[in-house]
Amino acid sequence: MRTLIKNGTIITAIDEFVGDVLIEGEKIVAVGIQLEATADEIVDAKGKYVLPGGVDQHVHYSFEFKGERVRGVETSNAAVAGGTTTVVEFVNQEQGKGMADTIFDMDKKEVSNQAMADYSYHAVVCDPVDATFEEINDLPSRGISTVKLFMAYKGMPFHSDDEALYKALKAAKEAGVTVMVHCENADVIDLLQKKMISEGKTDPYYHAVSRPERVELEATQRVINLAAMVGAPVYIVHVTAESVMESIRSAKNEGLPVYAETCVQYLMLDEGDLAKPNFEGAKYVMSPALRTKSDQEALWQAVDNGWLNAISTDHCGFDWESQKHMGVDDFTNIPNGAPGVENRLGILWTYGVNTGKISKQRFVDLFATTPAKNMGLDHCKGHIGVGMDADIVLYDPNDSSIISNENSLHGVDYSTFEGYKQDGKVAKVFLRGKLVVDDGAFIGEKGDGKFIPGKPFALCFDDRKEKKELKRV
Repeated sequence: MRTLIKNGTIITAIDEFVGDVLIEGEKIVAVGIQLEATADEIVDAKGKYVLPGGVDQHVHYSFEFKGERVRGVETSNAAVAGGTTTVVEFVNQEQGKGMADTIFDMDKKEVSNQAMADYSYHAVVCDPVDATFEEINDLPSRGISTVKLFMAYKGMPFHSDDEALYKALKAAKEAGVTVMVHCENADVIDLLQKKMISEGKTDPYYHAVSRPERVELEATQRVINLAAMVGAPVYIVHVTAESVMESIRSAKNEGLPVYAETCVQYLMLDEGDLAKPNFEGAKYVMSPALRTKSDQEALWQAVDNGWLNAISTDHCGFDWESQKHMGVDDFTNIPNGAPGVENRLGILWTYGVNTGKISKQRFVDLFATTPAKNMGLDHCKGHIGVGMDADIVLYDPNDSSIISNENSLHGVDYSTFEGYKQDGKVAKVFLRGKLVVDDGAFIGEKGDGKFIPGKPFALCFDDRKEKKELKRV
């Protein structure tokens, strides 16, 4: 099967031109201007942008909190309908079980036959015994190129102390595995939460009060120092605040291999959303907490300048009515997280590209190209080029809509961006050459998605590679 996409405006992380893309089977076999090629199907993309399928390096389809579980990959059609063709899922290690075995047992039971987007995995340390850290060396052989540790959530099985962080960084350095870290000081948060509750401050707004900016800043600086002791790269997830971003930027300027992302919600929402009446604020309980409008502006500048190299969603689909209301009398019982994977492209295009905060090329880099590089997936994902997977989005800039949960596919009873305007429309999506979205409607099938192994020594190791080359010279 050969498909020729003609006359579209092709956008990559470095280029923009009106041209054609030829797909054969699952791969892109030619990109050029006025290609002379035969095809079984010709798609006229005139007036539309031709974008690489998005890579969301930070999603949660299997997360559990106090007996409640998020919506799973049976809702991954929402990602595809929003222009994201590859998602990277965090899987919490089962106690007494290897990280990779935990991942692939789950994959067999509930992912491989249901996923509608292509996917890869992050391992999450939950059983910090020696065998866990020894296993890090073997993760790349099973297609796992990243491991995550949580500095937050004291008392939870996925909380890691400094000893665990140090051991993980040391093992990952030699294996070429990227360590990703959720940075918040768990002990201080625990104290502040107890203080809030004892004072009768139980509303969702106090989630932010109990997790101030400095608990994120302190933990970020601590893990940067731990990584420097080991001589390992580190990746900081979901940066929320200007001070945290500046700490990462300063470390990078000192020559340390420190990288980081932010998420769509931290660019768009602020702590005032947590104060919405009638428990509406619970919809915006996420960790780290939402910050200020000033922080939003600083983060937009950071992603434009490359100080933060990706924009993810931290998609985490808990229902508001049946699950978030667990914390109606105590904000500490509100499941953290919010849906967002369906709206990443539209929000970033409308409020980033169309406002001049980021260019179209920078958008592609943040949305697809660099996330693929971070995850060791850039051999096949994140770029429109010969030999790459034919994951292609046709985006119609002339359409517009209002985001509403009524027409969402994410399976949750609310939308994080309810009522926000979206400029443009995801008109068509090809997943490895198969048309899975047509005229904005998802037409794919469960099981269309497949596991994409991540390769070790990904982008976060580039500094180390360069230093080795210099040393040899």
